[in-house]
Formats: sequence, structure tokens, C-alpha cells
Amino acid sequence: MGDYDALLKPLKIGNITLRNRMASTGHAAGLAEDGMPKDRYQLYHAEKARGGIGLTIFGGSSSVALDSPLPFAQIDVTSDRIVPYFESFARRVHQHGAAVFCQLTHLGRRGHYASHHWLPLIAPSATREQAHRSYAKEMEEWDFKRTLKGFADAARRCKEGGLDGIEIIAAAHHLIDSFLSPALNKRTDKYGGSLENRMRFGLDVFRTVREAVGNDIVLGLRIAGDEMLEGGLDATECLKVATGFANSGLVDYLSIYQAHGDNFANLSAMLPDMSFPPAAFLHLASAVKAEVDVPILHASAIRDIATANRAVKEGHVDFVAMTRAHIADPHIMRKLQDGKEDDIRQCVGANYCGDFAGNGGVKCVQNAATGHEAFLPHVHTPTTPRCKVVVVGGGPGGMEAARVAAERGHEVVLFEAQDRLGGQINLAKTVPWRENMGGVVRWLEHQVRKKGVSLRLATRANAGMIQAEEPDVVIVATGGSPAAPRIDGADLAVPTWQILDGSVTPGSNVLVYDEMGLHPGAGCADFLARQGASVEIVTPDREVGAETGHLTHVAYMRKLYEGNVIQTPNMTLRSVYPEGNSLVAVLRNEFTGAEEERVVDQIVYELGTLPNDDIYHALRPFSVNDGEVDLEALVESRPQTVATNEAGTFKLFRIGDAISSRNVYAAIFDASRFMAQI
Repeated sequence: MGDYDALLKPLKIGNITLRNRMASTGHAAGLAEDGMPKDRYQLYHAEKARGGIGLTIFGGSSSVALDSPLPFAQIDVTSDRIVPYFESFARRVHQHGAAVFCQLTHLGRRGHYASHHWLPLIAPSATREQAHRSYAKEMEEWDFKRTLKGFADAARRCKEGGLDGIEIIAAAHHLIDSFLSPALNKRTDKYGGSLENRMRFGLDVFRTVREAVGNDIVLGLRIAGDEMLEGGLDATECLKVATGFANSGLVDYLSIYQAHGDNFANLSAMLPDMSFPPAAFLHLASAVKAEVDVPILHASAIRDIATANRAVKEGHVDFVAMTRAHIADPHIMRKLQDGKEDDIRQCVGANYCGDFAGNGGVKCVQNAATGHEAFLPHVHTPTTPRCKVVVVGGGPGGMEAARVAAERGHEVVLFEAQDRLGGQINLAKTVPWRENMGGVVRWLEHQVRKKGVSLRLATRANAGMIQAEEPDVVIVATGGSPAAPRIDGADLAVPTWQILDGSVTPGSNVLVYDEMGLHPGAGCADFLARQGASVEIVTPDREVGAETGHLTHVAYMRKLYEGNVIQTPNMTLRSVYPEGNSLVAVLRNEFTGAEEERVVDQIVYELGTLPNDDIYHALRPFSVNDGEVDLEALVESRPQTVATNEAGTFKLFRIGDAISSRNVYAAIFDASRFMAQI
């Protein structure tokens, strides 16, 4: 443990002592129901406490006033009805030895006017936010009074609910830091103009909260170390602000953040993905720590425990948060303490958690249990009776099925036609800035080997081979093959797969046609541009990469513009024909029907996949269930009991792209749900 001693030391903050230096920051988990943090939300954070974390902060951007919007299923702290939920939340986290805070805010203009109660948004000045496309009104005198009361009442509810602390966020251009920023605050009264005046509202908030809750509950502040905004606060000015708040005697710690959330390009800097280097903004927190006496917390692209330990050991921060890393693996600290750091599932920076939290709650691209703790355990225990499980296909879904089955004590055999595991992720990681996706494969492969799964690589299984194993359960995870366009001349074009796997040499003048709007199309266009090709990417969607998620979309746009890739939306590929040594792509406008032609030397397409399901259909006559799935049982996490074939000898299920073209998360989620009940 000597390598990580800095992380394992206790830390005193205000009137409490954290058991270690690891935290999870407040974030929009998308799990609140009717504005309340109910069981699903509580279980999500309690799992981090069970996993050994020192502090978990829930309720990212929890609202203190009726005119503060509630995007991303966030928490409403405007009434006393939340207190019993806080009490239950605190009990669940405390029983595992961790501290728990709630993050409070008034979102100000950061939202849409048509959300929540349809009330006008407020801000220091009447400005428009690009991300939510809405204006806010300039705060009047009565707005100040009621907003301060809202903060005080919300803080009181946190204390009455038994929470250990409150964190107020003054970052991402919520209300408080909108006052701080000269780019947004154009007031000429006592709240505008000089830095002292612009800090006044924040200090009023902290003072009001302290008066409401006293000193026996921790009060922290999350604030930017650099707005990264022209006309806003730079790092030097942010340091003055942070120092001023720290020296006020009103706050117990500072959590140093960066950037702002007014547009998606800058939002991606707040939540840096795999295109950013590790600990990209640690220097901002380090600069603040050198000037203040209160503990400093930082969380931003710190994805591994070595980087986290270095940040604390070298004195850059007092404690560190690996928020997205705990979404990938909530048991980081427990594994570290038990000497099992090799078992930590490392965050790869895919930002699936941020991109799709608004669609049913927080998710991790490689951990299906995250956000589903009520029915999917993060740690499986052996079960009886012991079964023989055969998995066909070694992509992420197949490996997850094998891993969970082995962890539950079953005998597992995995067949993979290729000489290596990984499936389509091996293609994804060929795009240089997305090579971190290989971490999904590395962890899963390490686990299946460690847990004794019998791997049959470079072996294309057939029905006879599988039956010879005498299985009780067969999981078909054979993935899919590229779907081709149904147009004249389709045989003249090639799928993205053949470019990314190196079987087809990239052309010099290439048209990429993408109907899916996901990673493969945009990723292949980026890959081709990096090879020196002149590239145009065409899609019938209204924008390129429409389904990649709003955070990841930023990275793709940045890379495509850097590579001078021409982007053409609203066009459908109608046909391809040869002309001399070139190819002609005929495109049709989705709205006008007008046709255009492109003369290129290569056409690449991405239309998703069609299932590789021959072996599934070959096995159906020998299965107990004929491949049938009880969907209600699957959703409710009950065993599959369908038995329609008396002559069958095993249960048969297929997952991932072997069913239909989806994504990595879908394959892993399929596998986890089936195997958790086998």
C-alpha cells in the first residue's frame, strides 16, 4: 500500500474527518424522481460508500428556488418534503462509513424558460445562454431577498436531513458565478463593476447559509480556476476570487473546477473526455492551494489512482475526486485497500455517463450495474446449482457474459473466431484519440482470464462443437457484420470496418457516407483525414455525428475541422457508378429532392450492422426455450423460465449486435441482465 499512502490518509474538513482523500463530486446523475432523491439515487451513491470512498456528493446542481430549472432530472430542495429523503440518504451512506454532502445552487440563466414551472430565468444582467437558447431577466431587489432565503432554507433542510455537508456551486455560469464574470455581469449597482462588488452576492449567500446552519455542518464551494472565456475571468482573476472566498472564514473547503457551460464546446472542457490528457487542469487547483489555508479538492480527467495519489502526495490538492472513475467502478478504494488494484475497472473517458444521463439516468459504457444497483450487483457472489455456460463471441458483450457467469461460480467456455478478444472495440481504438476504448477490452480480458474462463480463440464454433460441451446455457454474442446500402453500385463502395482494420488502403479523395450518426462514421472520417486524404462526410441527418452525444460530439467536430473534413448534412446516397479511374456518388437532398454528384476515388459507408445469427438459428431446435426471452422477467431481473421444447437440453439467448445493431453499452447491459439470473 506504500505506493498509495497519500490517498489513504484521513482528512479533517470543518467538523468532520474523512476516512481517506477520495471523493465523488456533485454531478447530474439523472436519477431524481419527481425532484426527489429516492431509492435508485440513494443506492447509486451508497454503492460508492460501500466501495470505500471517503466522501460522496450527490444532487449536482440541486435547486434552491422555484425559478431555478431542473434539467437532467435534478433535485428540488425548495420544500420540506425532501427532508425524509435526505435522512434515508444519510443513513445509507453512513452505514458504510462515508460522508455525504448535497450540492446546492440557483442555476440562474442556465436552463430553458419552458422547463420546470415556466418561470422567467434570472441573472445579474439580461443575457442569453447559448446552450439552452434562452434569455434571463435582470435580477430585481426582491429577487435577491427571496434567492438568499432559498439558499438558507435549502441548507437548513440538508442539516435537518442529517447530511454532513453542503457544497454550493459557483461554476458553469450558474447564478453566483454569473455575478463574478465580467462577461455576464453588466450591472452598475453594488453587485456590478469592481471585483469586490461582483463577489458581493456570493458572500451574501455564504453568510446567509452560515447563519441558517451554523458551524456544525461543512460548507464548501465549487468554483472555476479559469473561466476559459474571452472577456471572462482568467486564471489570475479566478485565483483572486477563490482566495477572497477562502479568506472570508465562511467556507470550509474549495473545489476547483474550470471552464463554463454556456456552449457545448466549453462544456466539454468542464467534463474532459479521452481527447484530453490526464489531469489536464490540475495546475489550476494547485495554484489555489498555494494561496489559501482551506482544503482544496479537484476533479477533472483524473481517471487512475496513480495520478490521484500523485496529486495529493505532491501537494497540489488535499483531496481528489474521481467522479467518472467511480461511475466505472464504485469500489476503487476498497480494491486499493485490499491490494487488488489490478481489479479496478479504469474509466476510459468515453463520457457515455455525461452524454446519456438524461436518458433514464447515469450509465457507464462498460459497467451495466451503475445506476441499476437495485437489481444488478457490482460484485456477484457464487450461486447454486453450478451450470456449464458456453459463450459464442469474444466482444465486450461476450466477455461480460463470461465474466459474470464465472464470478457467479459457473463453469464457462468462450469461443472466439478471431485470434484476439475485443470485437468492434478493436476497430474503435484505431482512431488515435479514442485508443482509450481499448481499456474496456483490457479489463474484461483480465477478468475472464483471472476467473478461469476457458478461452477458445481462433475457433469458429459450430452447433456440433457447442453441443459437445454439454452446456446448460448458451449465450450467442457473435456481433454483426456491416450492413451495405441497397443502391445501384453498392459493390463499388467499402464499409468503414475495412478502412479501420487495414484490409482496404485509404484513398486520397474520399466520400464517407454515414446513416447512423454514431462513432464509426465520424471516427472513420477523422482516421482518413489523418492518413492525408481529402474527406467529405455526408449524412441524411441534420448534422454529422448526430447520435454521438453532446459532449463527445464536440471532440468529433474539433477533430473533423482540424482535418479539413467537409461536412454535408441532409443528403442521401442514391447510387454509385464508375467513371474512368474514379467513382461518382449521386446524392439527393432530403428536403428538395435535388441531386448532386461527387467525383472521388473511394466511397466508404457506415450503415450499422446486420446480425451474425447463423449459429443462433442452428442452435434453436436444440434449446429448451427455442431462443425465446421472457421480456418482463428480464426487465424485472427474474430468472428466465421459458420452456417450450421438451427435447431441448440448454437455454439459448443472444445479446448485443447478434440481435440488432446497437452499441457497446447495450451489449454489456444485455449480458449482465441475463447472467445475473443464471
